[in-house]
Amino acid sequence: MAALTDPDLLFAAEARPLSLARDLYAAVKDLPIVSPHGHTDPRWYALNEAFPDPAQLLIVPDHYIFRMLFSQGVRLEELGVPTLDGSPVETDGRTIWRRFAKHYYLFRGTPTRLWFDHVLAHLFGIDEPLNAKTADRHYDTIATLLQREDYRPRALFERFNIEVIATTEGALDDLRWHQMIRDSGWEGRVVTAYRPDAVVDPDFEGFSANLDRLGDITGCDTGNWAGYLDAHRQRRALFKSFGATSSDHGHPTADTANLSDAAAAELFNRIRRGSDDERERKLFRAQMLTEMAKMSRDDGLVLQIHPGSWRNHSPSIFQKFGRDKGFDIPTRTDYVTALKPLLDCVGLERDLTVILFTLDETSYARELAPLAGVYPALKLGPAWWFHDSPEGIRRFREMTSETAGFYNTVGFNDDTRAFPSIPARHDVARRVDCAFLARLVTEHRLGEDEAHELAQELAYTLAKKAYRL
Repeated sequence: MAALTDPDLLFAAEARPLSLARDLYAAVKDLPIVSPHGHTDPRWYALNEAFPDPAQLLIVPDHYIFRMLFSQGVRLEELGVPTLDGSPVETDGRTIWRRFAKHYYLFRGTPTRLWFDHVLAHLFGIDEPLNAKTADRHYDTIATLLQREDYRPRALFERFNIEVIATTEGALDDLRWHQMIRDSGWEGRVVTAYRPDAVVDPDFEGFSANLDRLGDITGCDTGNWAGYLDAHRQRRALFKSFGATSSDHGHPTADTANLSDAAAAELFNRIRRGSDDERERKLFRAQMLTEMAKMSRDDGLVLQIHPGSWRNHSPSIFQKFGRDKGFDIPTRTDYVTALKPLLDCVGLERDLTVILFTLDETSYARELAPLAGVYPALKLGPAWWFHDSPEGIRRFREMTSETAGFYNTVGFNDDTRAFPSIPARHDVARRVDCAFLARLVTEHRLGEDEAHELAQELAYTLAKKAYRL
């Protein structure tokens, strides 16, 4: 824990860059947090109930944690991860916590360790290392604090200095928690984002039934292409009425297509009938990214593309536990060829924003930075998922800034389900960016006044601008 409390965490050791990094960081460390893309549960803010126990708050929902433990032989059931069929899992929070603490050493050197130590120290005031011997003391301290009013979701939202946070809901979500937040009169700004994967991906479980449901809730005829597109437009408008400024698309690849209306309608008819032709299913996903981009051009929602993850790589884990259980694995991803149909259609639009993310770092300098460095519609999302580590954020800056600059990027977003880790993640990003800017100043590539401006842009302003918040 000693390293965590060092005020020079992640800064260079040389005197000049270190001094600059400290000054830059001091100016931005307390800026409000803009969290434009994440997966926290809007139910937390709607009900504002006390979190059940330390394990349910910090371990059970966090795939960064349980995937590491699973890799070392700890079963998901032992960590309280719910099964789809309701078969028994560990429900005692203290037992789960002890099991986690016993294996906490596995996280040495990982960003999860940085984030978790930050939470222990800054949120719960714990400066004693977590291990099997200290597990119960940690648990009791956290459990006691979680019963206090100032540790409920809304109070933490305010303590974390969150200006706005976007949750992510599927196209079929009724948005009732967002309605409850609105009706409560609470002033915390929680908006939604439109995630239509379940009704644009023919390989998504229950796809045909999902389209039926989409038709039911919109009153549109999702048995034909025109009605199906109208249903999306209607849902997007509803999401916008609940504060959405973006849509989000987790496709296996970045492939896009730009078919004629007649060809797209015929393709939809085949998909709607249940085509098992993999080429047609891939083409439909590709066409839908372009359709979503055209809708974004019309309605102003920022389009986020999160490609390149082989979702649910283990079929047995998927069948037993469902999605988002640590078995999403990065794949090689092409952008130059894949995005060309979409870019031919809307890439030169100055009022459209398409934010590209990647899990394939080899594409940073070769493809993503050159694309974003010339197409007005494109921006680069920050280092994402497996790469939102100190090293990953640094690599992102080093490999994209020389071609795309800073202003074709969108600041930082935390993309997390682990609510207490949000300040930690933003703090790491701010520190790494300040260290990077300090280096540019010492190399005489930036003026110190420019570095101060950029530090604020990267920590706060760029995200607000890019996501229209």
